[in-house]
Amino acid sequence: MTRDISERLADHGIRLKNYVAGEHVTTCPECSHARKKKTDPCLSVKIDGEGGATWICHHCTTTGNVPCFEKPEKWKRPTLPEKPKRPEAMYDWFQGRGISRETVDKAGCYATEEYYGPDKKSCIAFPYRLDGKPVNVKYRTRDKQFKQTQGAMRSLYNIDNVTGDEVIFVEGEMDVLALMAAGIYHAVTLPDGAPKEARFRDDDKRFDALRNCLPKLEGVNKVIIATDSDVPGQALAAELAHRFGKDRCWRVTWDEATKDANAVLQAWGKEALKATVEEAEPWPIDGVYRFEDFGEAVLDMYHGRGPQPVRIGIEGLDDFYKIMPGTFHIVTGVPNHGKSNFLEQITMTLAEKHGWKFGIFSPEHKPAQYASRLLEKHLKKPFYEGPNPRMTPEEITAGLEYVNRHFYYITSNDHTPTIDWILEKARLSCLKYGIKGLVIDPYNEIEAGRDKNQTETEFVSQLISKIKRFCRTHDVTVWVVAHPAKMQRDQNGDQPMPDLYSISGSAHWFNKADMGMVVHRNFEEKTTAVAINKVKEQPAWGSTGKLTFWFDGAHRIYKPTGVF
Repeated sequence: MTRDISERLADHGIRLKNYVAGEHVTTCPECSHARKKKTDPCLSVKIDGEGGATWICHHCTTTGNVPCFEKPEKWKRPTLPEKPKRPEAMYDWFQGRGISRETVDKAGCYATEEYYGPDKKSCIAFPYRLDGKPVNVKYRTRDKQFKQTQGAMRSLYNIDNVTGDEVIFVEGEMDVLALMAAGIYHAVTLPDGAPKEARFRDDDKRFDALRNCLPKLEGVNKVIIATDSDVPGQALAAELAHRFGKDRCWRVTWDEATKDANAVLQAWGKEALKATVEEAEPWPIDGVYRFEDFGEAVLDMYHGRGPQPVRIGIEGLDDFYKIMPGTFHIVTGVPNHGKSNFLEQITMTLAEKHGWKFGIFSPEHKPAQYASRLLEKHLKKPFYEGPNPRMTPEEITAGLEYVNRHFYYITSNDHTPTIDWILEKARLSCLKYGIKGLVIDPYNEIEAGRDKNQTETEFVSQLISKIKRFCRTHDVTVWVVAHPAKMQRDQNGDQPMPDLYSISGSAHWFNKADMGMVVHRNFEEKTTAVAINKVKEQPAWGSTGKLTFWFDGAHRIYKPTGVF
C-alpha cells in the first residue's frame, strides 16, 4: 500500500493541520528553527489531491515535492515463499561469479521454477522491494532467459538501500550484487535492461521504474552511472544523464578487458571493483578538455548523426529558423504585435509534428486563458464568438486531452518567482514528464531580486547564464519573451520595428542568445513581419532574414504571405 501523504511529508519534516487538497502554510524545516520568528508560517505547501504535494519557503527559497503515485491496484504484488529454497548448487553458481553466500542471502535471492513458454525451468529469483515490501520478482535461467511477475509494479532493484545523497546505476541484478560483494550497497538497476539506442522519450516504458522510485531519489545529489561499456550500455548512460541532469552525473569507465561490474569482480576482485567505481569522473559539461575527447562528436556532426536541428513545420519559416535542442532563444517585439501568439504556433507545431512537450510560465495569462489560446492553434478554430465558426464544446474536450499531454503550466499563486524557482520546476518537469521546451513569457514577470550593487545588465547576464546552463544540462530548449525599451514613434505615428539590441535591460539578450526573433505587426497592411536577427550556427540552424506572414483569423494561425 502507498504511504499516506502525511507520512511522506513528515519524512521531510513538514507537518500540517490537515491534509486536504489545496494550499497550506506551515513552518519551514530548513530555516524556521534558526529564525527570530520561529513560528512564522513561511512555507507554502500545495497538496494536489492525487497523492502528491509541492512546497516552497518564501524565506530561504527551499523547494521540494512528493510526486503522486499511480493507483496501487494497477499493480499485482508478488508473494514470496515463506521458506525460500537456497540449495548449495545455487550458492556455487553465485560463487563462480564472485558473489558470496552472505551477499546472496542479504539480497533475498532464491531458487525456484517458472514457466518459460510451455516448459517449466529452474531459475533464480531476484526479489524487488520498495519500502521493505515486495513489488516485483525477476527470474533468470542458467541460459539467461528472463521473466518478471506479470502485472507487477516496475521499480529499481535494491532501491531501499539508497539512503544517502549518492546512487550508482548499473545494468543488471548481477552487477548490483557484485557491488554489494565489494561493500558498495547503494547500487540499483532498471528491471528491463538497456535500450539499443538512446531515444530520450518520456513515454519509454523502460523508465517507468525510475519514475515510480522518484521519492526515494529526492535526496540524491550524485548519480554514478556504471552501465556496461557496450553500445546499449552507453545508450542507457546517455538516457540516465538526460533525465537526472549531467551536472549531477559521474561516469565509470570499465577496463578494456571487462565491460561491467560483475566482470571486474570475477577478473580482478573486490578491491579492484571498488577502486574502479571510486575513480568515476564527472560527466563532461563545463571545463577544459582535449579536442580528441570530442573527435567522435565532430564526425557525428559531419555525417549528420546525433542531435540535429529540427525543422518546425511552419511554411516559410523552416529555412530561416530551426530548433537545435538545448539552445536559448529570445523573442521580442512591441506589445500587442503578436510575439506570444506566434510563439504559441511554434510550440504547438513542434508538439503536433514532433511530439515535443513544454513547460509554460506565462503569468500574464490565467491557465484557462492560455489553454484557450493553445486550443485555437490545435483545432484551427476561434475560441470566442465572431464572424467565423467557433469550436464546439465537444472539440474543446477532445482538444484539452491533447493539450494536457503536451503542455504543463508552471505558476505560483502567492509570490513572484525567481528564475531559480522556474528552472527547478522545469527540471522536475523534465524528469517526470519529459518536457523538451520551456517558455518564459515575459521576462519582466520574473522576480529581479538583484543585489544592491548589481546593475540590471549584470543581473540579466547572470540570468541568461543560468538559463543556458539549464539548456545544456537537460537538453531543453528555452524561449524567453522580452519587451523592447519604449521606442519613439516615427513622423507618421508608427512604431518602428525593434531589434534584439532594443530589448530593455541589456545588450546581453542579443550577445548571449543562440537564436533571436523579432515579431512586428503592420496594422495598415494587416501583415506581421518576423525577423530572425540572430542565428549562432549558420547555416546549420538557419540564417538571418525577414519573412512576412498574414494572420488567418478563421483558423487562428499565421501563414506566409502569398499562401491562401
